[in-house]
Amino acid sequence: MDRREREAIMRQGVVLPETPRDRRERAGLEEDLRSNPGRGRPLGLRLRNFRPRAESYLAAGRGPLHYMLRLHEIERRTEEHEERLGEAWLGLAIECDGDAGRFARVWRESARKVDFGEVNDLIERHNRWYPAESSLAMDPRRGDYALVNGRDYRLPALDEDWVLERFPPVLGSALPR
Repeated sequence: MDRREREAIMRQGVVLPETPRDRRERAGLEEDLRSNPGRGRPLGLRLRNFRPRAESYLAAGRGPLHYMLRLHEIERRTEEHEERLGEAWLGLAIECDGDAGRFARVWRESARKVDFGEVNDLIERHNRWYPAESSLAMDPRRGDYALVNGRDYRLPALDEDWVLERFPPVLGSALPR
């Protein structure tokens, strides 16, 4: 047996004298304990209802998931439609020169003709694939997928009603004041 090993074994259980550094550390710990606002109260439970899975680590390295990219594209295209429709709405209001009946008739006709094909295709794909791509849980009470931020994950398609809700066929609301 080596001498150092023998001395280490012999020193086990031996209490060494307290050094000034040990006293400072102990005093600091005692002060922390006295000033702790949670002292004397039970600790709250930190429930961890998840387990890290390999898929989550892999997904983190690849960047945004498909549904995230698709939602971003849906928002971008919807904003483009809103901008174009807002300009057309205002332009038609100015063109109608106070004729509210003509404005309402022409605007309804214009709203019916808007092509939302591309964005509605994205919305339809989102509604079909979002639950699988995001691992959305089922809600047994509803018998459907769980709500996302308190709302159903399904997005409504854009159509004539969507246009008329945002830009009503009322001449007074279209003209700037």
